[in-house]
Amino acid sequence: MTKPLIITMGDPTGVGPEIIVKATAAGAWEQLPHPVVVAGDPDVLLRAAHVCGLKAQAQPGSLQALATMDLVLGQYRLSVQALSRLEVKALSYGRPNADSGRAMADYITWACDCCLAGEAAGMITAPINKQALQAAGEPYPGHTELLAARCGVDKVVMMLAGERLRVCLVTTHCALHEVPDRLSQDVILTTLRIAATDLQRYFGLARPRLAVLALNPHAGEAGLFGDEELRVIAPAIEAACAEGLVASGPHSADTLFHFAVQGQYDAVICMYHDQGLIPLKLLHFADGVNVTLGLPIVRTSVDHGTAYDLAGTGRADFTSLVAAAQMAATMVTRR
Repeated sequence: MTKPLIITMGDPTGVGPEIIVKATAAGAWEQLPHPVVVAGDPDVLLRAAHVCGLKAQAQPGSLQALATMDLVLGQYRLSVQALSRLEVKALSYGRPNADSGRAMADYITWACDCCLAGEAAGMITAPINKQALQAAGEPYPGHTELLAARCGVDKVVMMLAGERLRVCLVTTHCALHEVPDRLSQDVILTTLRIAATDLQRYFGLARPRLAVLALNPHAGEAGLFGDEELRVIAPAIEAACAEGLVASGPHSADTLFHFAVQGQYDAVICMYHDQGLIPLKLLHFADGVNVTLGLPIVRTSVDHGTAYDLAGTGRADFTSLVAAAQMAATMVTRR
């Protein structure tokens, strides 16, 4: 039997359950080359179906080895591994607690372990609440860091991708004032190596063209606006080129993206979170995909958060979730 892709349900009080059931009811998984199993909570998914105006019922058993039950949504079935049975009446949209945080962590670790054991082809994650995750005792600021620790990997790279643009982040979830201290030649060079390797492995790019951004305006103006370009970024680029990577820069961030979306580069290496995600979400707000590079497993995710303003309304858009599943399936095929 073809190994399944596992979708983790994410925050039970966010939009994750709703986008999962809406995508299922729309037949979104039927064209994938892998079956889909959701790691989550059946009662929360049933509530999500109700708020979306969908008729759903739970049935025992499944054709999937990793599933404990099915949700029937019209003509489609959703295989579910029931990893939590939260008291739905006690859950308020947009108000996760330690119990829901524990459930979020359990979905992620179970899916990750299935992938590491070779029981699943890859995993796709719905959004979580980072504070609830930590309230449950997890020390990690997000999915990326938790998965890296679970997989025993020291360094991973967060990539956000759409049809027109890919951005890879050197630093991720930290305060802006911490970014300069977190940048080093080694950290940037490692990011370039991981990005190049996995763009070859999973995206079929023989020699990925990497555009490396500057940290400061106008690439520092030869040290006038900051010297990170001279001290750490340019030396990292030179070292990468010496290893045979195709890397250029430091490029001024205010102009580079124009050329990247024209197809002149395969990925843009960004020094901090918003430097990359602002242009990415401008172009791919609905269909962007978050990919973790450098893991021994395939992991993709939606490029949005829990969207508490939409949770419980049934109006959340599932486009990014479907794009993430499609990208995961493509990566598995090319691996």
